Amino acid sequence: MSDNTITVDGLDALRKLAGSDLGSSAWLDVDQTRINTFADATDDHQWIHTDPERAAAGPFGGPVAHGYLTLSLFIPLFTELLDVRGVTTKVNYGLDKVRFPAPVPAGSRLRLTARLAAVDEVPGGGVQVAVDGTIEIEGGTKPACVLRSISRFYA
Repeated sequence: MSDNTITVDGLDALRKLAGSDLGSSAWLDVDQTRINTFADATDDHQWIHTDPERAAAGPFGGPVAHGYLTLSLFIPLFTELLDVRGVTTKVNYGLDKVRFPAPVPAGSRLRLTARLAAVDEVPGGGVQVAVDGTIEIEGGTKPACVLRSISRFYA
């Protein structure tokens, strides 16, 4: 968590945040080591990610992060923006409309800007939360990733 983290206690407080901007996270480094570690974890060793020499002559002028690496960073970046306390369970329910408008060159810095789009009731004493997120590249003209994340929280 950071000094800018919004902390809410319980589902009623979370419901009141519906429609609110959550701000921006701190910048996070995406270096070649992180890219290689992700490649090892996913067995995706495509040269545009893991071979800097070959990638230098490729379409992006150097290695780029996997799109799914960029997407996976949503969770650690999001936890800097919103901390929901007073619940028993937090569940990742899925994603809607994920797009990768721009590649993330190795050595870039990313941050998340997010909005709590909706908080809707679900059976079992919980709520479903939709978060619209944009993962930005420092100095970039287009975002690295635009998404809607769906989570469920239960009391």
